[in-house]
Amino acid sequence: MKLIIQIPCFNEEATLPATLRRLPRQIPGIDQIEVLVVNDGSTDQTVQRARELGVHHIVEFGTNQGLGTAFKTGLDSCLKLGADIIVNTDADNQYFGEDIAALVRPILQAEADLVVGTRDIDSIEHFSASKKKLQKFGSWIVRKASGCAIQDTTSGFRAFNREAALRTIVYSKFSYTLETLIHAGSGSLTITHVPVRVNDKLRDSRLAGSTWQYLKKSLVTLLRVYSMYNPLKVFLYLGGMAFLLGFALGARYLYFYFSAGASGHLQSLILAAILMIVGFQIMVIGLVADLIAANRRLNEEMLYRLRKIELQSLPAVADPPFEAARSGHSRR
Repeated sequence: MKLIIQIPCFNEEATLPATLRRLPRQIPGIDQIEVLVVNDGSTDQTVQRARELGVHHIVEFGTNQGLGTAFKTGLDSCLKLGADIIVNTDADNQYFGEDIAALVRPILQAEADLVVGTRDIDSIEHFSASKKKLQKFGSWIVRKASGCAIQDTTSGFRAFNREAALRTIVYSKFSYTLETLIHAGSGSLTITHVPVRVNDKLRDSRLAGSTWQYLKKSLVTLLRVYSMYNPLKVFLYLGGMAFLLGFALGARYLYFYFSAGASGHLQSLILAAILMIVGFQIMVIGLVADLIAANRRLNEEMLYRLRKIELQSLPAVADPPFEAARSGHSRR
């Protein structure tokens, strides 16, 4: 059983050493543990520090591609290196490296395909009160959208078995945390979570300049991904609301017309007609989007099968202590 711990990095020269020191060297049930660093266009000495500290594999991007792209490329690289289990953690030493053993245990016991490390948000001292409330509210929304019971949906501390990694698809460059849960919840993967600890804060988050900016980007990602996987429901709700509002305005016009005999309120009649027509068109768009979504699911299944065939055809990998795996984005 081979475990690869992947760490997306962007200018993590100062924090990467602390992260690597906390990673486990042995885990019961795991025969081999390796570390893969995805260098997302760093301009500091991240790669040099990674090599000095014994990282087995380094995937390099010539320019910064975003966390979502770095995560997706890391998964692909780990699969090609023969990983049976893949753990993703952050390079800022936020998560307690020793908890990786607990994170992979449900996979080793065949109880889950994807395991999310859940932080105790209330106990994190460097989170402000507003950030804690937003984290909880956001997690509640994602639970409703994905149908899973994960308490900390923005946690990047995750473990994937080979099947889950093969089926994971990430479209967003901003982040992968919300999208992968909605994708997994819409498929056949089993998702669970385990409590994990966090370390003291070493640096501020780089995903967004502020909490509100992060919230805005997360909501846009959430709406886009949810409508991608559930287009009929989204468009039926939107179209139904517009149609019912138009119907209510039309009923109001008829009430005044027959009860008072008034010939006014033509504005309400025109607006009612517009809303009902627009609502009907939105619902028709939902039907078309649902057909497109069905085709996308077929394409995802084909991609999954092609990836399995591709990985089965790869020769056995005998890894040296260090290997710089160049991605398609690398300039070197």
